[in-house]
Amino acid sequence: MTGPLVVIGDTLLDCDLDGRSERVAPDSGAPVVEDVFERVRPGGAGLAALLAAADGAEVVLITPIGDDPDGRLLHRMLSRHLFVVPLPMRGTTVRKTRIRAGGATLTRVDSGDGVAAGLTEGAVAALGQAGTILVSDYGRGTADLVTGLLPALRRSTGTPVVWDPHPRGPLPPPGCTLVTPNLTETAAMTGAGEPATAAYRLLTMLDGEAVAITLGAGGAFFRSPEQAFPVPVVRPVTGGDTCGAGDRFAASAATGLLGGAVAAEAVRTATEAASRFVAGGGASSVRTGGADEGVNAFRLADRVRRSGGRVVATGGCFDLLHAGHVSLLRRARRLGDLLIVCLNSDLSVRRLKGAGRPVCGQSDRMAVLAALEDVDGVVIFDEDTPADAIRALRPHIWVKGSDYGGRELPESAVLAELGAESVLLETVPGRSTTRLITAARTTGVTA
Repeated sequence: MTGPLVVIGDTLLDCDLDGRSERVAPDSGAPVVEDVFERVRPGGAGLAALLAAADGAEVVLITPIGDDPDGRLLHRMLSRHLFVVPLPMRGTTVRKTRIRAGGATLTRVDSGDGVAAGLTEGAVAALGQAGTILVSDYGRGTADLVTGLLPALRRSTGTPVVWDPHPRGPLPPPGCTLVTPNLTETAAMTGAGEPATAAYRLLTMLDGEAVAITLGAGGAFFRSPEQAFPVPVVRPVTGGDTCGAGDRFAASAATGLLGGAVAAEAVRTATEAASRFVAGGGASSVRTGGADEGVNAFRLADRVRRSGGRVVATGGCFDLLHAGHVSLLRRARRLGDLLIVCLNSDLSVRRLKGAGRPVCGQSDRMAVLAALEDVDGVVIFDEDTPADAIRALRPHIWVKGSDYGGRELPESAVLAELGAESVLLETVPGRSTTRLITAARTTGVTA
């Protein structure tokens, strides 16, 4: 049985500030951006790993994680979708902020100086168990840590290695299965600007098995000792956001090799995947918040626990979601790295609340909860208490509202059994589902 795709490299926090710009500042002539909406997501190796996970691959990400707010945010976002093996970092998490209006990037602001501080035993072990390895180099030291290790690993295990280089990073080591630079990067390494010549020189220089030079809307150029050919895009894209296209290409190629494809076949698939990615909005279309439909909350909790994160859980009926619910869920999420909601089924709600409840069926209640940024997974239970669900999830923290103050929680026994902490969070005064339903039924006006 093949191992997972192991992605190793530098992860950044990408931030888009999207707004509208209809005037310029009178003192400087600079465009003024208003009505700004902020979106954050993992970039660099983190983006490549997320995209591979979205393709259905089992993914392990080895990356430096900073002990700062942006680093902790990255770890939370990534842990929802894949297994993270954190490396130590010197400095602070790198954040790249694009200020955008009208679909165009006006400027970019970079902050942070974090660099890799070394490999760990866990990282070396993960590399040894990989089915395929993707090195996603963003020039911040992580790739340098494995230039000596990977050739020996490749010789001993035959594990395919895809290397996506960076101008500030090291040259890919000899023997890589596939190297995936863009044309600008290849020209800097070889001195040749024509794809066929550049690909030949690079393959010879690196003593690798194959190279694929990405050419943007022009597709890619593939070169191995036996083959050399362009890989055009079947449906060329005009416009679109190209941010992250190289990560999409490398992730798709690595996933193809993991699935048994030969390099040329993997490159053809990756070329089309990158084109669709750009047409679909590029990196800005990547979703990391909220619980994806069909997410396995138990598997997610196990993954976060094994990576050293803290699992938080809460429970309730959540019938007619209101501001009090949202506030509690937001504060609960901040207590750890993952929030799972244990949701009473329709039968359970009916037994607890009586006839006429729930107002919203369990499918609707689950969909609304799963759409919230702070909720990572939802588990439905039929019993009167979520004891069995809690036992399966094994949370570090169980959260309830402060209206339970002075009463023993129904879940106390199972929490004690697991050694889990119970936390009561203040509720928002005057907000309750029962009050909303009563007001609607008696006056027709919501409370």
